[in-house]
Amino acid sequence: QVQLVESGGGLVQAGGSLRLSCAASGSIFVVNTMAWYRQAPGNQHELVAAITSSTDTNYADSVKGRFTISRDNAKNTVYLQMNTLKPEDTAVYYCNADVIDGKWRRNDYWGQGTQVTVSS
Repeated sequence: QVQLVESGGGLVQAGGSLRLSCAASGSIFVVNTMAWYRQAPGNQHELVAAITSSTDTNYADSVKGRFTISRDNAKNTVYLQMNTLKPEDTAVYYCNADVIDGKWRRNDYWGQGTQVTVSS
């Protein structure tokens, strides 16, 4: 079984920064694309940023230039550095990973979510 554990959410004032982390653990053969999604009350689940195993990245237009996604393949960990935060960034942020496990099964895994609240 594979688990994703997130950390780093919290309350910050507008203009501030936060760094989210998500570590994958368990019976892992390889972790392919890792990503961050978010969902605010009343809004749809949206992709924030994604990074492939070769570190190609993709960002939502709303976060380009402010957020940076990175990963440490040796630790199976993905990070999201969030700068110049805005109140509209307030949401629960979820980590996602495309994983091939030790039995060669490929599945999509999700973290438990971490709350990010940006006050104005």
